[in-house]
This record gives sequence, structure tokens and C-alpha cells, in this order.
Amino acid sequence: MKQLRSFFYAFRGVWEAVCTEAHMRFHLTAAFYVLLLSPFFRLSATQYAVLVLLIAAVLAAELFNTAVETVCDLVTRERHPLIRRAKDIAAAAVLLLSAAAVAVAVLFFWNADAFARMWAFFVARPLWTALLVLSAVAAVFFVMWGPRGFSRKIFKNHRKPKG
Repeated sequence: MKQLRSFFYAFRGVWEAVCTEAHMRFHLTAAFYVLLLSPFFRLSATQYAVLVLLIAAVLAAELFNTAVETVCDLVTRERHPLIRRAKDIAAAAVLLLSAAAVAVAVLFFWNADAFARMWAFFVARPLWTALLVLSAVAAVFFVMWGPRGFSRKIFKNHRKPKG
């Protein structure tokens, strides 16, 4: 039972980060589109393994960064050079790993033939194109406001009056 609770706490931590951290939502969205469009590039099993590991590493780094920032905010809300340093270094770790992931993505996805296949696929299937565009619009809202903020933003003027 203790192990099950540990999983619950871990999933709660991921959910909390998704709900509160725009960068986490950005990384999740980028990972979604990378994996969604990757079949056009005919990657090897090894390349998929590298992609999955990099995605997991970037998401984990973002979670560690969020944890560091949360603890720093618990310690003090005042400006302090050591708090700034800790937050900057944690953010730098995410930046470094993200830059490496982008470099690997460029190496894997810089393929004119694959882009031509993707273009032909979507031109021949306007419904899929429309779904891709709609998903991109939804992704922007997801990244900007998250799962909780989006519904508050959209429905804030439609609440029942108090009393």
C-alpha cells in the first residue's frame, strides 16, 4: 500500500507542475508534436529511444527546477543573491538539456524528403490538416493557461451570482 501511495504522490506532483508551470506545459506540448509527427521521418528504434529519453530528461529537469523554485520560495520571498543563484542554476539545467534536445531533433528531423511526405499527407487529407491546426490552437491555450486556468478564463463571466 505504501508503494501505491508513492505513485499517487508522484502523479500528483506531475499534475501540480502541469497545472502551475507554463514551461512544463510547453515541454509536454513540444513532446506531443515531436512524437505525433515523427512517423513521417522514418526513425530507427534507436532514434526513438533517444527521443523518448531526451523527452523524459527535459520533463524531469523541469520538475527538478520547479521543486527548487518552490523550496526557495518557501525559504523567503525576499530577494536574496543565493536564492537567485539557486533558481538561475536550476533553470540553466533545463535550458542546457532543452538545447541538447533541440540539437538532436534537428539532426533527426532535418530531412527534406520527410517534410515533402508530411506536406503531401496533409494536403491530401484536409480533415487531418484541420485537426492539426485545431490541436495547435488548443495547445496554445493549454500552454498559456493550463488545464485549470483555461476553464477559469473561459467561464469566468458565466458564474452564478452569489446570494
